[in-house]
Amino acid sequence: MRLIGVGVGPGDPELATVKAVRVLATAGRVFVPVLDHRDTGRAEATVRAHAAHERIERLVFALNEREDRQRRERYWDAAGARVAGWLRESGGTAAFATIGDPNVYSTFGYLAETVRALLPQVRVDTVPGITAMQALAAASGTPLVEGSEALTLLPLARGVDGLAEALRGDGTVVVYKGGRHLQQVADTVHAAGRAGVYGEHLGLAAQRVEPLSDMEGAAPYLATVIVPAHRDRRGGKL
Repeated sequence: MRLIGVGVGPGDPELATVKAVRVLATAGRVFVPVLDHRDTGRAEATVRAHAAHERIERLVFALNEREDRQRRERYWDAAGARVAGWLRESGGTAAFATIGDPNVYSTFGYLAETVRALLPQVRVDTVPGITAMQALAAASGTPLVEGSEALTLLPLARGVDGLAEALRGDGTVVVYKGGRHLQQVADTVHAAGRAGVYGEHLGLAAQRVEPLSDMEGAAPYLATVIVPAHRDRRGGKL
């Protein structure tokens, strides 16, 4: 029995790695996270380019729940029980597809922990995927880090606390899940005397990449912002 967390990248099926495509094509079942069982999530939309549709199964998670821990855990328990049941019955390999990378702010970690508790003998592996910050860096032509620069990744679903402190450093700061607070993010970046680049729906037909200073109002939950490090000359941070 084997459970593999597969990072499928930000949304463009062509950004899935060769290994990810192989696992998706050969796994006995490919589970995908959704908010509603009736909807096709972003991970599933990518998976459908690489796996037979009859092998895809949706697992409902409270993906945007930030307050009700018991509700989140009920979904984790139900999803884990379903995956463990399939593995127990089949003895085969199941994949769980997640956008980005399965080890970066991913639902897979919670699922894997639940399945391990139910099936201690299961083997759990992951296949890394391209992250949103990498996709935005490529789309905007923005080097993420150079030389000795630090990289700080902040999830801001609960607010912009910590952003001003991070911007006082000399490295690159990346903001995830800050769409609801986009104006505060932009104001904080401006107050720090820095500039950022904004991206949403990366890798999809609706992709949008703009200077952060041009953005107004709220944005999608999975919006990404890169605030590059200060660079005054080529190789200055070596």
